[in-house]
Amino acid sequence: MRNLKLLRCLRSPELRSPGCPRCFSVRTDTGTLLIVSQFSLTEYDPQSGEVVNEVSLTAEGYLSEDGSGVVAGIQDLPDQEAVCVATAKGDVIVYHLNTNELECVGSVDSGLTAMSWSPDQELVTLSTGQETVILMTKDFEPLSEVAIHQDEFGEGEFITVGWGKKETQFHGSEGKLAAQRKAPAVPWDDRRPRITWRGDGQLFAISAICPHTGCRKVRVWNRECILQATSEVVNGLEQPLCWKPSGSLMASTQRHPNKHSVVFMEKNGLLHGDFTLPFTKDQVKVKELLWNSDSTVLAIWLEDLTPGEDGNPNTYLQLWTVGNSHWYLKQSLHFGCEPSRAPACVCWDPEKPLRLHVLTQGWASFTYDWGWFTERSLGDDAWDNANVAVIDGAKVLVTTFRQCVVPPPMCAYELQLPAAVNQVTFRAQPQRTNELAVLTADGRLHIYGPGGLTNCKCPLLPVLLTSFVNLNSSISEQVHFIFIFTFSSHFVRGTNRSEVKVEGHVISMCSSPRSGTLAVQLEDGQIRRVASNVSSFVMYDEFLLLTTHAHTCRCLHLCSIFASLGAALSSESAQNDESARRVERGSRIVTVVPQDTRLVLQMPRGNIETIHHRALVLAQLRKWLDDLKFREAFESMRKLRINLNLVYDHSPRVFLENVEWFLKQIDSVNHINLFLTELKEEDTTKTMYPLPVGKACQPASEAGGGVRKKVDLVCDALRSAMETLDPQKYCLCILTSHVRKTTPELEIALQKVHELRVNPPSAEHAVGAGEALKYLLFLVNVNELYEHSLGTYDFDLVLMVAEKSQKDPKEYLPFLNMLKTLELNYQRYTIDKHLKRFRKALHHLSKCGEEHFTELVNLVKDQRLYSEALQLYPSDSQQHKVLTVAYAEYLLEQQQAEEAGLLLWRCGEMPRALQAFVSCTSWRHALAVATHIPVTQGQLAQLARDLAGTKLLEMRRATEAALLLEQYAKDCEEAISALVTGAAWEEALRLIYLYSRQDIIETHLKPALLEAHSMQVAFLESQMALFTRYKSRLAVVLEQKEKTKLLLIDEDGPDCGEAELYSEASSVLTGSRFGSKYSHSNSRISSRSSKNRRKAEGKKHSLKEGSPFEDIALLHALIQIIHVTDKMREEIHSLLRALVLFLFDVRASSLQAKYSELLQLIETSIPEIWHEGLQPGPAPVRRTPVLTAQCISRTDAEILMPPKMRQSIRWELSILK
Repeated sequence: MRNLKLLRCLRSPELRSPGCPRCFSVRTDTGTLLIVSQFSLTEYDPQSGEVVNEVSLTAEGYLSEDGSGVVAGIQDLPDQEAVCVATAKGDVIVYHLNTNELECVGSVDSGLTAMSWSPDQELVTLSTGQETVILMTKDFEPLSEVAIHQDEFGEGEFITVGWGKKETQFHGSEGKLAAQRKAPAVPWDDRRPRITWRGDGQLFAISAICPHTGCRKVRVWNRECILQATSEVVNGLEQPLCWKPSGSLMASTQRHPNKHSVVFMEKNGLLHGDFTLPFTKDQVKVKELLWNSDSTVLAIWLEDLTPGEDGNPNTYLQLWTVGNSHWYLKQSLHFGCEPSRAPACVCWDPEKPLRLHVLTQGWASFTYDWGWFTERSLGDDAWDNANVAVIDGAKVLVTTFRQCVVPPPMCAYELQLPAAVNQVTFRAQPQRTNELAVLTADGRLHIYGPGGLTNCKCPLLPVLLTSFVNLNSSISEQVHFIFIFTFSSHFVRGTNRSEVKVEGHVISMCSSPRSGTLAVQLEDGQIRRVASNVSSFVMYDEFLLLTTHAHTCRCLHLCSIFASLGAALSSESAQNDESARRVERGSRIVTVVPQDTRLVLQMPRGNIETIHHRALVLAQLRKWLDDLKFREAFESMRKLRINLNLVYDHSPRVFLENVEWFLKQIDSVNHINLFLTELKEEDTTKTMYPLPVGKACQPASEAGGGVRKKVDLVCDALRSAMETLDPQKYCLCILTSHVRKTTPELEIALQKVHELRVNPPSAEHAVGAGEALKYLLFLVNVNELYEHSLGTYDFDLVLMVAEKSQKDPKEYLPFLNMLKTLELNYQRYTIDKHLKRFRKALHHLSKCGEEHFTELVNLVKDQRLYSEALQLYPSDSQQHKVLTVAYAEYLLEQQQAEEAGLLLWRCGEMPRALQAFVSCTSWRHALAVATHIPVTQGQLAQLARDLAGTKLLEMRRATEAALLLEQYAKDCEEAISALVTGAAWEEALRLIYLYSRQDIIETHLKPALLEAHSMQVAFLESQMALFTRYKSRLAVVLEQKEKTKLLLIDEDGPDCGEAELYSEASSVLTGSRFGSKYSHSNSRISSRSSKNRRKAEGKKHSLKEGSPFEDIALLHALIQIIHVTDKMREEIHSLLRALVLFLFDVRASSLQAKYSELLQLIETSIPEIWHEGLQPGPAPVRRTPVLTAQCISRTDAEILMPPKMRQSIRWELSILK
């Protein structure tokens, strides 16, 4: 649905040269024109209007000096920097442009009638006066010469299968003689052959008049000049012949008894389609047909057969395009009847497909630049009908996409004009964008609006019209004038408001009705190229919509694209990216329906498709929701399958403030139920439909809900509003709001159904209990609803649900009858126990009396409802005591003896409480209970000895054990012994001197100090040896893995792009590629059981040399040594003080030195081991051995951080330094 729009018409000054132009060629490297007349060859620059080169062809005798010479053809040869000219006398001339030398490379005695070069310029075809064709190389070496007219069909001759001849077939009212009648060529045929090449240079065709029949025939030859096919006899076939560059068809013209057509032939000579020219019979003759370089436009050069009043015929140029198998006349250029303005030769530019060169008889040069444009209405409000206008000859086909979507060539309505249409545009004034102006080829401007058709006379010149702006673009000066017209709906004539002179050629214009400004783009203006893969685009509202050559349709926000449009188009879209959508290959944008969600695309074959681009849909939905147009938004979301949660998520506060307005607009019970059933806790503005960059939404926490869940908040708000507006109308919606809550309120919903049954509504269309219950059964599983109805203890409601649930009465009637025979509380207990609502069952069972207490205890034990049961009885009751003992027994089973002892103590079970406290070594509680029982002093002492000797000392709680032995067992010697065993030197000395037992110093304390000293020294030496060994081994392992990495890179090559992916010391790489024993086992760790996973995890910390994760195991071992050593500060400090006290200074000094040496070794080694490359984050590529991200991912994060030492703790003794 695109039109050809004239971007520029460059008219060059008329040359003052003798004769008239005969033919010309465009020089591709410079853009100049190579023009040959009957006297000379001229190179002319249309941009500057200067003659670059000129050489006479009469001086050397190639053309007659009297001007009667005829030129058969001309061709630019860019590879040779030359131009080739063929004359009718038979000379083939080459003019070298760089040396200005003229050379005759060959001559044909019989003369030449046509010359055509192959597209690759490797071959040249010449037709001679003897009606032969000569095929030569680019160096003019003859390859073949054959006669044009041959009797045989060619190598592609059809095979006859016996279905009869064409002459014997049905031929309509004309009879069989019609097939035998041969119409000769038309009288105005110049009788010269026409040569045309296919775009790939493999075939060429010649149209020539057959000497036997007098009519034209087309013959197709291959590159070796072997005849391939001969066309069928086509009566009325005319001289033009042009092969479509894409290679599919050849175009020619045919004159019928009642019409004049352009016909197409296949390479086998058979006709394949046609279209009719908009002229009456014998009105015009077609001089030439010309395809542009990309086969999209067919130019037809025509001339009137009947001269005008001044005796000269009118000349036309028409540009035709095809779409959806329909041919459109897009442009019609009228050159009038003045002989000097008539075109002498026409050709398309070989480089720019939409540039047309015209050279007139008066040596005036015209260069037309066309562009593809979709003429759409410019409105952005609901008044605009999304009009698109398509030019089709003298008609304008208008489609209003707001009302209908029809494929071209069909349309909503068409405008018939008195002349061919060259331009059409829509008005840009708001609310009047459906009005359009049409410029016809006769220079008249037609305005269409609500009031009908008006017209005004404009200058009879090609003009460029944009939004009611006329631009005279073909005046002879090198400047342009802009004419601005205003049109009134009450007057027919247009008024010229102003005239502005601008320097240079105007390329395009755009006017803004809001600001009243006009932007003009001149020829020398620079256009910034921001994206190269865009096939079509349109701006609408705040969006730039475009289709790309990657077959996507992008909808980008204007506020965020200009800085990085190319990057946005080249990047792949995310999963929930609303800006991108896949479309069919070759799709182009036609228009966007304003204030709607529809985007109209045209496919390459011409059909129309309407899509709802997600970005447009969401933008429109947000506008509707901001304007509180809930009905429009809801209908669009339902139709386009947009999650209805967006209605709330877009602006929670606004929705909750306008719940009643939402209900009034929707006004449909089914739609409200649909909205309620789709509610979920997810915030769709953050997951499914994220807002564009720069847009802000109201957080859900600010909607007034606080910590309440979204679904509960919306259900409660809607239910409150519906109960206020009309509870009978919204009965089913109210039920839905109860069921859809996070914790479904089925009991309340069933109660409302029961109320409807007890008190049926009086309104005519109100919902009854049966319908409401049936609806509930649709929302909720029937068994679940039956159980909830049973939980209401209302047997009428239970029966009503059961009857609607298709349950067998044998399933529920016996059970219900049994329940009716029970006492009320026990009945409810039975129901609750059946429904597994054990807390409610416990509550009801507690009211059933003493005879059911045993059953209650069993229920509490089975369901572990101890805390709930204790709250049902007074603390001084026997039932409370029984439940407390039961609870304590349960805690003992759960290894919670201390809590069990507390419960037994408070209910008076002292012996059992004492046993519980002793079992968990809660010695303070145990001694208190023992005193409370009471027990004898001997028993109390024995209890203290048992707690101290068998419990506390085993748990290394020597100070507490000494306290029991001293205060309760009254045995100071055992207390001191316990302190010495536990290395509590200061406390042992206190008791020794308290009880005057200095003898123990020699017997127990000093030997223990010496033994402790020996053990600590040995332990420190072993830790130092292990630390040194592990550190050295770690360096060796990392060095080996560095070599392994380098070896792998060498194997893949020095330029391998994946070399950077390998780590500096990859544990995983070594294990997977060189650890044959471990590579398979470690690769399946994730699929094993938990026990095997723990086992495999332990293997990672194996210190065995050569294991795949040895470096990780070494790091873990080093960290463990550091932590253990650091924790010894207090213990070493205490031992040093005791040694010094008893004059063991030498041993104390050696211990302090040994421990200080180990600490210093650790402190200096930490920076060496924990290199900065081990810090959290991506591992940098370094030449020093470090761990990598792959290794880090397989171990704990602690190994990445250097261990912290407790430097603030003072442990050394100054007297030992």
